[in-house]
Formats: sequence, C-alpha cells, structure tokens
Amino acid sequence: MPVLTKRLKQQLALISFSLLLSGSLAMAATDTTMQESFVKARIKNHQQSTDHSAHVAPIDKSLDFHGIFYGYLPCKDCNGIKSTLSLKQNNNYLLVTQPAKESSREFYEKGKYTWNEEKHTVVLTSRNEANIRQYLIKDEGTLILLNADGTQMKGDDEDSYALRSSDTVKSREIHIH
Repeated sequence: MPVLTKRLKQQLALISFSLLLSGSLAMAATDTTMQESFVKARIKNHQQSTDHSAHVAPIDKSLDFHGIFYGYLPCKDCNGIKSTLSLKQNNNYLLVTQPAKESSREFYEKGKYTWNEEKHTVVLTSRNEANIRQYLIKDEGTLILLNADGTQMKGDDEDSYALRSSDTVKSREIHIH
C-alpha cells in the first residue's frame, strides 16, 4: 500500500503541475493578445490625433557643415598664403596659414564659426574676437574668402580666394618656396 500511495502522489503532482502549466500558457497567450491589441489601439490613436509640427526642433545645418578646406590665397607682400581651415563639430574652427616666404612659420587661429543660411556665409570669430573672417559658401565643397564687410574681393577672380573641401581635392598640394 505504501508503494501505491507514493505512486498516486507522484501522478497527482504530475497532473497538478500539467494543469498549472497549461493554465499559465493560456493566460500568457491571452495576456500577449491583449497587449498587442492595446499597442495597436495606442498607435492608431496617436497617429490620428498628433501633430508634431509645433514642437519639432529646427534643423541646424551648421552641425552638418564641417570638414577641412585647403587653398592658396593671394598676398600683397608674398607669393601667396597657404591656408587650411578646419571646421569642426560644436562650431569650433582652426585656421592655419603660412605665407610663401623664406623661413616663414605657420600661424594658428582658433575660434567659433557661425552659419548664416540667409547670406550663405560662414563667419569665423577668433578667440580674442579681434579678427572676424567671412567666407561665402559657393557650394558644398568651396568657400570663398570675403572682405571684412562681407563683400567679395576686388581685382582677382573669386577662385583666387577659394578654399576647397578635402573631399573635392584629391591630394593636398605641397607648396615649396
């Protein structure tokens, strides 16, 4: 009789475990179905009643406008000025210039730049704010140096004052004088 009782207990435990398992599976399936229908209803309600245009942040194009620009600019006192302008993220810039003279050294200028979409210009303001430079954005790969008042340089053609993006220049020219 003890063997029969032990076997009966095992079978009873197995049956109760099976019932619990099948019940939880059925509840899980029902719960999943309810969750899916709830999500579908929320999406449908959200799509019908939401107008995001009022709170969409404006796209700041200056965040996408960065890179390295190279050029060889005209100079009154020398044969030219080799210029490298690096427009970095967070609106920081580094301008490296080197006059084409014997034993000329490189000059470094750091600061912030701003994007003026209305005038299609990039304005560089150095850290000491004594020097402000403006460049006309001719296209995605070309910047044209402007006068301090924002007008184009006179005399030479605009390509003489152009800095070209490293993406458009196959290799950087080396200037030896």
